[in-house]
Amino acid sequence: MSEHVSIEDTAGGVRLIRLARPEKKNALTGAMYDTMRTSLEQADASGDVGAIVFAGAPGMFTAGNDISDFVVGAAKPFTEAPALHFIRQLARTKTPMVAAVDGIAVGIGTTLTLHCDLVYASPAARFRMPFVELGLVPEAASSYLLPRRVGLLKATELLLLSQPFDADEALRLGLLNAIVPSEMLLDHALAKAATLAALPRGALQASRTLIRGDQAAVEAALEAEAVAFEARLRAPEAQAAFMSFLSRSRTAAS
Repeated sequence: MSEHVSIEDTAGGVRLIRLARPEKKNALTGAMYDTMRTSLEQADASGDVGAIVFAGAPGMFTAGNDISDFVVGAAKPFTEAPALHFIRQLARTKTPMVAAVDGIAVGIGTTLTLHCDLVYASPAARFRMPFVELGLVPEAASSYLLPRRVGLLKATELLLLSQPFDADEALRLGLLNAIVPSEMLLDHALAKAATLAALPRGALQASRTLIRGDQAAVEAALEAEAVAFEARLRAPEAQAAFMSFLSRSRTAAS
């Protein structure tokens, strides 16, 4: 378990998974991934949890994977990485998921939302997938899911150029259900999740399966990305990008 992820179950059958590492912009560590993965597994096994909400601290969803973990993890098989175990579970989770995005949503902070059934963001939300910029490749089946959401050319722009985009653009592209004021965002997401949780469970999950389409194709894309990700993680250009990022971070903090 991680002290940087809080798990709270409401009386309405909603599980709130909230990132709580604001001093590092909610950058995700292995322990945080493990806590979230376990929480998703338990939600699917529980008869009491009918929906899940992902949220961060006010003004901050997540800066993505902790780059320091990438540096350390490069020496180990990526198949053992907590991030990959979490991503696999994210794609397989049967319980409906809702995202409440306030502030930065970098890397997995953006790709996570592609697996959610409902996505809400504040006007301050800022999305970015800088995988190629870091010498890596897309993850969480985003190379498969994003082109099907926004079209091939736009997905190429967002993934290859690490093009940032705001809440208005995300809404226009069909990546959000609505933009909600920051002070109302979490309550709005929890209310929508409670509505899902109150629906007939069997009908909800069967409908969700039909809507989401080819699960095997999503998982195949995820695994293909994982193979490429492991190779790129160990490449000199990725290690150089990590060192440059960490150097800039230390300079900014001093």
